[in-house]
Parts: sequence; C-alpha cells; structure tokens
Amino acid sequence: MTTAYDVPAGQLVDMLTKRLMEIDSVKAVDWTNYAKTGRHRQKAPMDPEWWQKRVASVLRKVYLMGPVGTSRLSAEFGGAADRGSKPNKAVKGSGSATRMALQQLERAGLITQQKNRGRIVSGKGRSFVDNAAFDVFKSYVKEEPSLEKYGTAAKSEKK
Repeated sequence: MTTAYDVPAGQLVDMLTKRLMEIDSVKAVDWTNYAKTGRHRQKAPMDPEWWQKRVASVLRKVYLMGPVGTSRLSAEFGGAADRGSKPNKAVKGSGSATRMALQQLERAGLITQQKNRGRIVSGKGRSFVDNAAFDVFKSYVKEEPSLEKYGTAAKSEKK
C-alpha cells in the first residue's frame, strides 16, 4: 500500500490541498489575508490558497512526526530571521497559524489529541492521507517514470 513515505512531499501536499478544500471545517480564517507566517517573513503570503496548503502540510507533518505539539510544528515552519548586521538566527513560524490548523484538522476528525503527548493522525486521517498518496502515485508515475522509485511497485520489484 502506498503511504505518505512513498511519494514526493510537494505533490502529496498539492493533492491533500485539493481534498481539504472540499471539507467544510477547513476554511481560511479572516486574519489569514493579513498575517505573516512567521517572524522570518516580511509580508503575508500572496497565494490566496496558502491556508489550505499550510493545513495540508501540517496534516502531512503530523502523519510523519506524530505525536507532535504546536511548538515543534511551529519550529518546522520557521526559518532564518534577518537581524540586520548581526548573523541570521533560526526562529519559529507562526504559532497561531499552526494551532488554528491543528484545531481545524481536529474538527474534521483527521487528527486526535493524546493527553500530555501531542497530536496524532486518527484512523480517518491516516486513510485520507494514504488515499491521497495512492492517487499521487498513480497520476505522477504515468507522467514521470522517474518517480516510479517512490511507489510500492518499485519496492516489490526490488525484493
């Protein structure tokens, strides 16, 4: 079975973004048009669908890293802050955006919260991500044969 580990991250996030747009509980909040994604950014994202991409990326990260909390996820979405004449420094991304994305995914039933441990992907969420990964594998292997190394077909041939 094809999982999130078997396909390229960018294409999986794009597929998850398309599927999350169909879910009512995952919608951009009012402040997302004006908010930066972290201290290391100068402006808000220009892409109107950046919120759905961020939520899809958070879902993928929870799938791969779970159990995980908001602080660790914020660090994953961080970057290097320009500090003028001083050397750049690693900073966390927006905690509010990360927390809101996790809350929306919980409302959709795709992730659950473990007591004192963080969030993990629920059974419904694991199925959601795996189905998206399978669709990515099917569609992108036809277009790019070089991506065949990501799928289960390539793994079964190696054995």
